[in-house]
Amino acid sequence: MSSPSLLLEAAAFALAYLLGSIPFGVILTRLAGAGDLRAIGSGNIGATNVLRTGRKDLAAATLLLDGLKGAVAVLVGGALAPHGALVSALGAFVGHIAPVWLQFRGGKGVATFIGALLALHWPSGLFFCATWLAAARTWRYSSLSALSASALTPLVLAAFGRPDAAAVFALLAALLWWKHRENIVRLRAGTESRIGQKS
Repeated sequence: MSSPSLLLEAAAFALAYLLGSIPFGVILTRLAGAGDLRAIGSGNIGATNVLRTGRKDLAAATLLLDGLKGAVAVLVGGALAPHGALVSALGAFVGHIAPVWLQFRGGKGVATFIGALLALHWPSGLFFCATWLAAARTWRYSSLSALSASALTPLVLAAFGRPDAAAVFALLAALLWWKHRENIVRLRAGTESRIGQKS
């Protein structure tokens, strides 16, 4: 690979990281006067915790924007360099889970994972969504649904003939599982909250 290509891919990663680092949940709740999201509920910056403020509109907006930043990063990266889409998927996801603006304490990355996947290979993205919905309907655990769908994603990408994307999303899935380590402990203990369960 030539040096210009490496430089473009490095630039794509950096841009994607900065885009992924935008903490939309924190920004939206603060602008709406809902307080500091990091001091509410789990302290997470994602849509699930935004929902704990009682503002479904803000939660939906956070989910959409967190997904969009993953998708936009992949599309821009793909236009910049040969492998820019893949490095940008990684950059946006890492930016969300470890944002420079919040001392590297970010969200769990599910929405950004989905957005990047849809932009990179939409059939696999739709498979993720369908798997999440099926798992949520069966077990009613948001965390377990995300863990199940993310674990299957690399296999689906490989089945579609995308081993390069499968390798990248295997790494993203591993990071997503690591960010959900406390949820996994609660799932094993039977103390994880179900979807729609009152606190």
